[in-house]
Amino acid sequence: MLRKTLKSIFIGLAPFSAPALSLNASALPIVDLGYELHQASVFNSTGGFYNFSNIRYAQPPVGDLRFRAPLPPQGRNTTVDNGSVGRVCPQATPAWELIAAVFDPDYLEGKPFNLSATVAALASESGAVPSIDPRTTEDCLFLDVVVPEKILESASNSTNLTPAAPVLVWIYGGGFTAGDKTEYSPAGLIQASQVNNTQGIIFVALNYRLGALGWLAGPTLQSDGTANAGLYDQRLALQWVQDNIHTFGGDPNRVTVLGESAGGGSIMHQITAFGGLKGPAPFQQAILQSPAFQNIASNLQQETTFDAFLSLLNVSTIEEARQLPSDALIKANIIQVANSSYGDYTFGPVVDGLFAPAIPGKLLLQGSYDHSLSLMLGHNADEGLIFTNPAIENNTSFNAYLLSSFPTISSSAASYIEDVLYPPIMPGTLGTTGYADETGRVVLIISESTFTCNTFYLDKAFNNQTYAYQFSVPPALHGEDLAYTFFNGPSSSVVSDPIAVALQEYITSFVSNGRPSSGPSLPMFPIYSNATNILDLNATSITEILDPIANARCDWWQKELYV
Repeated sequence: MLRKTLKSIFIGLAPFSAPALSLNASALPIVDLGYELHQASVFNSTGGFYNFSNIRYAQPPVGDLRFRAPLPPQGRNTTVDNGSVGRVCPQATPAWELIAAVFDPDYLEGKPFNLSATVAALASESGAVPSIDPRTTEDCLFLDVVVPEKILESASNSTNLTPAAPVLVWIYGGGFTAGDKTEYSPAGLIQASQVNNTQGIIFVALNYRLGALGWLAGPTLQSDGTANAGLYDQRLALQWVQDNIHTFGGDPNRVTVLGESAGGGSIMHQITAFGGLKGPAPFQQAILQSPAFQNIASNLQQETTFDAFLSLLNVSTIEEARQLPSDALIKANIIQVANSSYGDYTFGPVVDGLFAPAIPGKLLLQGSYDHSLSLMLGHNADEGLIFTNPAIENNTSFNAYLLSSFPTISSSAASYIEDVLYPPIMPGTLGTTGYADETGRVVLIISESTFTCNTFYLDKAFNNQTYAYQFSVPPALHGEDLAYTFFNGPSSSVVSDPIAVALQEYITSFVSNGRPSSGPSLPMFPIYSNATNILDLNATSITEILDPIANARCDWWQKELYV
């Protein structure tokens, strides 16, 4: 076993050809990252891998570094860090999610839903302060590296001719206000990678700042701060992988990023970062699942959100906010996100003129992105229900929803959305776009404008040479595919174990070989092509279908005619 056989080869700042790795016969392995010595936290004997937990990739974003782009660690700490201190960025969730948790199953089962009664019942139960994870800290810019024993062993052997291993980097979702690097275990993915490729893969998961702490924006903030700080966090972590993953036996030229929902939307921003003008992205491949990006917030909206946050803090400037104790900022963030309008999270990426010179869809249309990447794209059959307000019951409330969602929309654009793209339906009939009631109408507009059309933009931008699929295991709501991506044995969240195993094989094969597996055990995964071919993963089979989102509605959304 590695822990008993590796020699101690402690090296200072090691070059690529000689990773810095040491191992005491009675201890877990230690890697030298230059700025610190980091020891594996645990060895999983069942899976045969080490977990190097809570590796710092940035200076603490506190004090004067709040609301700014992160800075890499400085100096050198010779005290061995075993990653025993967990780190979670401050979290927040909107109150409307409580209503959605009641409404969604009722709607799917065809049950009547009483919004007023539900709100009243939830209000009677409210009043308790949300519990805060004890790992919560502003000093949260850390990542985990999970590496199979054989790969780590090869990194220590300077005469080993085994190629460096491919790397999968996970960027979590959660509406840009919640989530952390430890939510899902990569054990199933690592096992699947060893089936397809005996070498296996290295898995990296990173934290990035959330809510106001990561996404505060607006002209005033940008005069003395950084909008989209969360994107800069991700970028620095991805650069850390480029600079350090060889120490663990990984290949910085074989890095795939994987993200779902806000994580997928983040990857869209990384693909289009700086309009493609600052060189290639710090990865070579990407898997985007239900990439989410809510439509553009104007400077006025950004400034209004900024002012509201300062008001909750009872300060008048961002400089004063930087001087406050962490508890004050965490509490204000929780309150502001909790009061988000239905389906919204208040915070997220914005057009800042720098990292995001325009929204990703428009940048993709203009050709302003990294063209060198290989992509695998997925969306779910019903992305929008979770975010659909049950109060929208007729054409009048639908119009009000449009005007609140797109405050700068022209009357002609609003009419086009209402009458042409998503026309009203007669009660009791099935509309031409597939919905039979007002809820279905809103579900479709949210699904396409916020989620599924994003994958279509990427398909087109990469000349249809992508691999795309639809997750259709009923009810196929947003996020339900995560249990399949991180499948690790039978679970109540997984209806079909074979579909989960297949999805993991497709993912890990793409990571290892640049294409989803088309071996004898799986249906062939087609290239998107001009016929818009995608795989449909349903409860009983995997079939090839035409992409339902390859439509004129997505073409309209991409042109940004709603502002």
